[in-house]
Amino acid sequence: MRPFRKVPARRLASAATIALLLGTTPLLGGTPAASAAPPSRCSDDPTARLGTVPSPETVLGFPLGAGQERVVTNDEVRTYLGAVDSASNRVVTGVMTTSVLGQPLPYAVVSNERHVRPAALRQIADDVRDLRDPRRTSARTAARTAKDSPAIVWVTANVHGGEKSGADAALKTLYELAAGLSCAVAERNDNLVTIIVPTQNPDGRDATRRQNEFGFDLNRDWFARTQQETDGKLELLRRYPPQVFIDAHEMGGRQYFFPPNADPIHHEIAGEAVDWINRIGEANKAGFGFNGACDETVTTECYFNYDTYDMFFMGYGDTVPTTGFGAAGMTYEKGSASAVADRVQQQFHTQWSTLGWAAAHKREVLDGYFDIWTDALAQGRAGTLEPNEVVQPTNEVQFPVPDVKVRSYFLLPDRQLADVRQLVERLRRMDVEVYEVRRPTRVPTARVFGGRTATNVTVPVGAYWIPMDQPQKHWIQAVMGEDPYVPFPYFYDVSSWSNPLLMGVSAIYTGDTVKPKAELVRKSGGRTGAAWPWGSYTYPLDSAAAAEFTFALLGRGVPLVRDLATSRVAIPAVKMNRTVDELATSRGVTLTPGGRPTGTRLDLPDVGLFQGTGISTTSGSHGEARYVLGKRWGLDLKPVTTADINDNTAAFTGRTVLVVPDGSSPTGGLTAAGQANLREWIAQGHTYVGLRNEGTRLARAAGLTSTTEKTKPADYLVIGSHLRVDVDTDSPVASGRPAEDFEFNNSDPILTPSTTGTNVLSYPTGDTFWANGYTVGAETLKGTAAVVDEPTGAGRAVLFAFNPLFRAYNENGLHLVANALLYPAGAAPDARRSAGVDAARASAAAAPVTPDLGGGWRPITIQVAAGDLPRAQAIVDRFSTDAKASVKDGSAYVVIPNPQGLQVDEHPFAKDLVRALRDAGVPLRSVVA
Repeated sequence: MRPFRKVPARRLASAATIALLLGTTPLLGGTPAASAAPPSRCSDDPTARLGTVPSPETVLGFPLGAGQERVVTNDEVRTYLGAVDSASNRVVTGVMTTSVLGQPLPYAVVSNERHVRPAALRQIADDVRDLRDPRRTSARTAARTAKDSPAIVWVTANVHGGEKSGADAALKTLYELAAGLSCAVAERNDNLVTIIVPTQNPDGRDATRRQNEFGFDLNRDWFARTQQETDGKLELLRRYPPQVFIDAHEMGGRQYFFPPNADPIHHEIAGEAVDWINRIGEANKAGFGFNGACDETVTTECYFNYDTYDMFFMGYGDTVPTTGFGAAGMTYEKGSASAVADRVQQQFHTQWSTLGWAAAHKREVLDGYFDIWTDALAQGRAGTLEPNEVVQPTNEVQFPVPDVKVRSYFLLPDRQLADVRQLVERLRRMDVEVYEVRRPTRVPTARVFGGRTATNVTVPVGAYWIPMDQPQKHWIQAVMGEDPYVPFPYFYDVSSWSNPLLMGVSAIYTGDTVKPKAELVRKSGGRTGAAWPWGSYTYPLDSAAAAEFTFALLGRGVPLVRDLATSRVAIPAVKMNRTVDELATSRGVTLTPGGRPTGTRLDLPDVGLFQGTGISTTSGSHGEARYVLGKRWGLDLKPVTTADINDNTAAFTGRTVLVVPDGSSPTGGLTAAGQANLREWIAQGHTYVGLRNEGTRLARAAGLTSTTEKTKPADYLVIGSHLRVDVDTDSPVASGRPAEDFEFNNSDPILTPSTTGTNVLSYPTGDTFWANGYTVGAETLKGTAAVVDEPTGAGRAVLFAFNPLFRAYNENGLHLVANALLYPAGAAPDARRSAGVDAARASAAAAPVTPDLGGGWRPITIQVAAGDLPRAQAIVDRFSTDAKASVKDGSAYVVIPNPQGLQVDEHPFAKDLVRALRDAGVPLRSVVA
């Protein structure tokens, strides 16, 4: 890894001069770079523009930036893109995908007229993609591409629907590039192909809502690409891989953030990209204008760096372009309290300055881009991981990347094979080369996911091999790694997203040099042979992908039976057709010919989704349920309200399953009569599925469980981490799962074991207890329950302490939910569990309700030295009167409630609080927000 270049923090021009220039015209660029095409003829007049290209005022009726009084609508975005495309030979437009509600997500490609011709544009994209594979591109060819080809820069905005100014600024940038005749414009167009995506979330923009229509934060969806808006964008990124990527946001207040970033930065991000990011930051300082840098006296319409916005989690719009595509991926944040004109103008200034820097340094950037992939190949061949480094001047690495070699990952085919194949496809769709093993291969020393080691492991035929000796080494390690190796404990999102752990699949990795006989993967799944007409095709219902396939078949009326002992499902051979085979193939499910179908009938559940007291229907758990159960599984979800249960209406009693997502109410608003109605409904043979806080607390208040919540210790920190769990495989909820599994915990409720039901998942009590990511005091979880199955009469309540639908990328959790929905019908009523409430459950219901400090997310926790508590407390008190402080083992922990479950970039004061503590010189031992 090349070391980060330290760039002096200095202003390159006076703010007044730059503001004057940018108030009327695009900022002039830097030193021109070489280009294959002769330089475009340009004007010395910075205001010269083509009269044939319509200005924003002409089409929209108002200017963008200075003088603007309102933001642009989605219809106006599309109208203006079309108008410029029609009038300019520098612009071509397209639609990269559609939103959940069917709105197009348009984009524009802008460069000089030679570059945007279809054949030339394809060649440019091909040449840049070739730079990503030094195995097929020589150094001489790469140097020629760097000299002759333009670089590709992306300008994107509005991934959070309510953060609108970046989209308006992107339209202004488009106009200047399409119409400008100045040499500053010519330099940008000659040296760059600029991809402009004004809005990544049109549904959220219409609703002025952060999330998309399913309530997903699209800026956390990048590696999993569950949402169609994200998926289409990534496919366009593969088509036009960027060297520079802007993701324009808004935040609270009236300031502006652009990099250098806050730490932590993921260790697999290449040094070249960090260097470019920091140097672009210097260009943005020079071009920002307004009030320049924020300080003690300048607090509005100013910029700051090195704070809040990190580059660690692999779900962001800066980390994924950087790690997966080798770009200088950058988050720009403008305070939403500023006037529209100021918000848009400042976004435009940073966009324009970034383009100017990229144009002036395009040859250097393309040379360095080739180096990134060359280095990745060498590191992968040697099994070397990048070291942890920091960029903030006052920070030091607390946790170095350990001295381990990783040359290969293997995904084993012994279980959850359909989910293994979904992971393989996820990797392949980020240009990772995955091979299927054709002969057994011995691995002398292996690390088994879950913190264990093994020797002389035989990798069987059918396993999937991911060698690190390939250009996407950085991305492979970033999403496959058992631990992300955070350099120090500052967390604004989760601390673990290891894909094998999320999916709960069997996987190993090794530093040994192994070369299995293997072939590049093609799509797997579908029929492996022909069954007799009276026979069947069977598959294991042991994965989220197999569950999705099952629901798809049931929704099409295909009769299915399941062997409860083996968890294999049988499809009558007479029902096999091309559609069923294609469904199996698309989900990686192998269909094996078998005998006559026998087993317990599977029925499509009639699912009610609770949207009563305490439930947000526009974000979080409710939206995840609508997406997973409704869109992916095709279930016709019926809304059930508090009143429906209290009044025992048909909207409630007509359902066979009730799903209660996470929320803020401990009772869901149920009256005593409503609680009795719920118990009686379950006793009739129905299933209650409760998720996390509200889902488990409502059940407890209704007398459905004997579990209670343990109080978390003062120093307890489980920051989106994976932990090993023991599985009661006799429970139908765990059907198809292994005896040991992994589950994702994000400071979730800690449940005591049930004495009246089955503890389906429990955290081990002994030496097998294991956690990854960042945890403190996780031992508190030992012996507690993660999932319980509580019988009442002929029915049951299945309670999840965690959120199994979290971001729809927790596949082993999704499988457990599917098992709960498909719980075998006709179970004999448990005489001990009538619709009444026994003593253990009554005692649990009467226990004090644990305060909900974190909502659907988690509280803010600041750790300082015990001696620094008075200073820290005084600063915290300026922001919140609800904070609670405690001292343990020389550290003080200040916990600030976050009942709305807001993440740091949408929280009203979290980032300002951290900055205030730093400005006051209070050393922070950890920050969890």
